[in-house]
Amino acid sequence: MASSSQLLLLWLLLLNVSSVSTDSNQHSITAESGQNIILPCQVSDRSPVMVVEWKKAELDSYSVLLFRDSQFDSEHQHPSFKGRVDLQDKNGDASLVLRHLTTDDSGTYECRVILTGAIRNLVAEPNIIINLTVSPGE
Repeated sequence: MASSSQLLLLWLLLLNVSSVSTDSNQHSITAESGQNIILPCQVSDRSPVMVVEWKKAELDSYSVLLFRDSQFDSEHQHPSFKGRVDLQDKNGDASLVLRHLTTDDSGTYECRVILTGAIRNLVAEPNIIINLTVSPGE
C-alpha cells in the first residue's frame, strides 16, 4: 500500500502535469507556463542524503539546485532558478519543486543523489533524467 506522502506526490503530479511518460529512468513531462510542478527523484535506500544535485543540460556548469552538507548551495545555482526551486523532502525524496514555469524551463533535467557513506570520488550516475516541455499558458 502506498504511503500518504507517495499518494500526495502522485496527486500533485497529476494535478500539475499535462502528461507523463516513463521509460526506465527517463521520463517526459509536459506542462504549461505559469504552473508549479514536481520533477520526481526517489531514493530507494533510506540512508541519509549527502548531496542532491539537479542539473539542466542546457546550463553547462550551473546547477538548478544543489543541496549538500544539509544546506542549499546558491553559489553555483543558475540565476533563473533562484527563489523558484526547492526539494520535496531532504531525506529520501529528492524530487524538485519548480514554481512559476516559463517556456525557458523546457529542457533535459538530471537528478543525482549521493548518500552518506558513498565513495566521495565516485561520479554519481543520474538517478533520473526528465525531458520537460513547457508550453505557453493561456
